[in-house]
Amino acid sequence: MARDTTDQTPISSVSELTAYLEQGPRPPEKFRIGTEHEKFAFFRADNSPVPYFGDASISALLKGMQEKLGWEPILDGENIIGLGEQHGMGAISIEPGGQFELSGAPLETIHETCKESNRHLAVLREIAEPMGIRFLGIGGSPKWSFTETPRMPKSRYAIMTDYMPKVGSQGLDMMYRTCTIQVNLDFSSEEDMARKMRVSMKLQYIATALFASSPFTEGKPNGLLSWRGDIWRDTDNQRGGVLPFVFKPDFGFKDYAEWALDVPMYFIVRDGKYRDCTTITFRQFMNGALKGVIAEWEPTMGDWINHLSTLFPDVRLKKFLEMRGADGGPWRRICALPAFWVGLLYDDTALADAEALTADWTFEDVVAMRNAVPAKGLQADIKGRSVLDVSREIVGISKAGLRSRNRLNGEGQDESIFLQPLEEVLAKKATMAEDMLALFNGRWNGSVEPVFEDYQY
Repeated sequence: MARDTTDQTPISSVSELTAYLEQGPRPPEKFRIGTEHEKFAFFRADNSPVPYFGDASISALLKGMQEKLGWEPILDGENIIGLGEQHGMGAISIEPGGQFELSGAPLETIHETCKESNRHLAVLREIAEPMGIRFLGIGGSPKWSFTETPRMPKSRYAIMTDYMPKVGSQGLDMMYRTCTIQVNLDFSSEEDMARKMRVSMKLQYIATALFASSPFTEGKPNGLLSWRGDIWRDTDNQRGGVLPFVFKPDFGFKDYAEWALDVPMYFIVRDGKYRDCTTITFRQFMNGALKGVIAEWEPTMGDWINHLSTLFPDVRLKKFLEMRGADGGPWRRICALPAFWVGLLYDDTALADAEALTADWTFEDVVAMRNAVPAKGLQADIKGRSVLDVSREIVGISKAGLRSRNRLNGEGQDESIFLQPLEEVLAKKATMAEDMLALFNGRWNGSVEPVFEDYQY
């Protein structure tokens, strides 16, 4: 997320928090696709991480992109921390360890998403190449220790860095040493939101398996296929993971708002400064917990919107749904992830088929799959079926949904072409992580250094 909001609209009741989420539905003809992807910046001379400050740095990349694109710089104090497209349609931001992120514009088709990613990477390469910087597209930092990883001067990250060790064992690794591809999708009503959130929460770990690409930590295999997926199992379980209330047949906006109210806050922004609020929940904030502590203690809609952005369930609800389960990956996977979810959720028949396939999956079943997938990948199981078998069926449903959408490119191809990376995984019965491990034990001669060459953008 590039920019925290400063909406000063006062909040006078809890019902207004639910009402904010109720503003999300839009008609199906206005459904859009917003794709986000992160990548690790490294110096090609020695595969070392890129710092924030300096002539060849993350800040220099942002300034170069700003000059090239004409986007508005986003500042934290005097430091540039992101860029916003002038009409608010897209953004560039930095994650805590310098991971470089594009938050794409809301687009109509996956064809447009791929063009957007291509344009972004082409401009970024143009700026980065003279600095000797390139970018790695996998899910976890393969070489650098936490100490070696740079820290970005972003106020909210300082608060999170202090807080994370208090609530989980792997929060700092999540912040500084992982990358993801995510997609944001729309819903047409509260009922449509509930169906899509329930189905996608159940299937999120199918995506984790299919996109697993983080088998190395600090230069050696870590015993996992998705280290990133494992990290999320103990980052901050008050604000992340699988949400049990989503499995209720009457789940709705109010349930999510009530849950969010009781999650500890990270911060509020007053006079451009971030104030640490990790000792209180939003409900306590609403009940006056900061009265007498700060002058402007009353909650605002901006505080609520920012709080929603600091919640980390595996499917996150705002005025849209965010699919959060996949590792980062090479360019083709930037297109494959939104294709996978659009095929399942934007076609009525596909959604009904995915609902039927997962109808008897309980909260406990899904949590068990979530726990198994990081290590076992496609060989994990759900209710006695292998994730491999379920993935074949789910990718088939997604493909049918994309074909039914019939959004064609200039060559007459529909969006199902973007599922090819996943179909290759299923045909080989091996994830990208397993491909990398085979290379590590073969041509790479027990070194992770070649990953920077073989999996760079």
